[in-house]
Amino acid sequence: MRELKTTEAVGKTLCQDITQIIKGEKKGPVFRKGHIIREEDIPVLLSVGKDHIYIWEEGEDTLHENDAAAMLYEMGRSENMHPSEVKEGKIEFIADCDGMLKIQSEKLFALNSFGQMMMATKKNHSFIKKGEVFAGTRIIPLSIEREKMEEVKKIAPEGGILQLLPFEKKKVGLISTGNEVFYKRIQDTFTPVVREKLSPYPVEIIGHVTCPDDVEQEKGAIQDFLRQGADLVICMGGMSVDPDDRTPLAIRLSTEEVVSYGAPVLPGSMFMLAYAKGKVPVLGLPGSIMFCPTTVFDLILPRIMAGDIVKKEEIDALGEGGLL
Repeated sequence: MRELKTTEAVGKTLCQDITQIIKGEKKGPVFRKGHIIREEDIPVLLSVGKDHIYIWEEGEDTLHENDAAAMLYEMGRSENMHPSEVKEGKIEFIADCDGMLKIQSEKLFALNSFGQMMMATKKNHSFIKKGEVFAGTRIIPLSIEREKMEEVKKIAPEGGILQLLPFEKKKVGLISTGNEVFYKRIQDTFTPVVREKLSPYPVEIIGHVTCPDDVEQEKGAIQDFLRQGADLVICMGGMSVDPDDRTPLAIRLSTEEVVSYGAPVLPGSMFMLAYAKGKVPVLGLPGSIMFCPTTVFDLILPRIMAGDIVKKEEIDALGEGGLL
């Protein structure tokens, strides 16, 4: 790049988008890369603080910020996403469908540690809506050595640092537990909350049963839903350490693998996740999910609905940031 006084740049070609920020009104390019500067542009450039500008001089060893951003996008991209237009040296990742964002965190960290470049994303395992911007990438300077970009490409030569896993249509069985609900001592206010949480996803509720605090009846209800072909079974209530709470044992007896009973998340520390035969998830939801707007259920549900297998160490890691 070559630096020029703005007042001497008429007829020259801009090598970058020039951003204008008007508080409360706009933030965006007032001139775009490649614009030929005219006499009438000079006052506008000066008004946005550009007493000097850069003129691009093409070189084989240097990449412009737009070209470098395109290379970074290729490192991040996979299916179910597309790039925005390059604007002010930045490319954004846009979702082609509803799905869950899954990040190769070590590769993302390596890219952001490389120097002179960045990629920022929504949180790992987030629910992403179709059309939503979920990441953006750019280099920090206006140009960068081609050799450096070739080196950083080795982190993810095939791309795929970011994945958008579409949600799977699931048949869901709901089980309410507890003598107080079974014998109609109180109204069931748990099931409507869970139905509402499921509503953004492609689900079919194949049944809802209510069981007393009886291990065999709860176990039978779980197994019956599994025989009906449920892709997800959700047990609501009976998850604490009280003597009447039998749901954890019923889940344990009905599944092949208990991932975790307990999670370092508040609200929702008595959450349980297990997998039945065929990796069908069976969830035990504690009562806090009934009245708290954000709980462990909101953290885990996008992964369950995307068919992403959850491991114990991933639940253990939820403690950092787990005070919801």
